[in-house]
Amino acid sequence: MFRKILVAYDGSTGSKRALEVAVDVAQKYHAELWALSVEEHLPRFAATVGEVVEEKEFENHFFAEVQVEAVAFAGNKGVDVKTEILPGHAAETVVRFAREHSFDLIVLSHIGHSALWGALLGGTSERISHHAHCTVMIVR
Repeated sequence: MFRKILVAYDGSTGSKRALEVAVDVAQKYHAELWALSVEEHLPRFAATVGEVVEEKEFENHFFAEVQVEAVAFAGNKGVDVKTEILPGHAAETVVRFAREHSFDLIVLSHIGHSALWGALLGGTSERISHHAHCTVMIVR
C-alpha cells in the first residue's frame, strides 16, 4: 500500500511518536522511509548578516543531531531512514518535498517544538492534509 513514507521530524516528543508510527508502517509495507526537518526559525528582520548565519548554524547543528537520533531509532527496528533538512515554512516545505519526491504517505505529530509544531499545528496539519497529494497521518 505505501512504498515511500515521509515523517516530519523535529525531535519533539510528538514527532518521536510520529517516527515510531512511521517506522512501524515502513516495516509492515517494506517502504522507503525519510525524515524531514524544517528550519523555520531564521530571523526575518536580522540586525546583521552574522545573526542569520549564527541562527542557521544553530539550526543545522540541532537538526543534524535530531536526525542522527531518528536514524538510530529506525536502525534499531531494522529500518533504514534517509534524512533531509530544509529551510522554510514547515507546511509548505513538507507538502512541496512530498510532492517533488513522490511520497505515498506523510506522517506528522500534532505537537512539537516550534509554534508551528506546537499550538498552531492544528491549522498546519489541516493545511498539509488539504494540499498534500498523498495520504496524511496525524499522530496524537
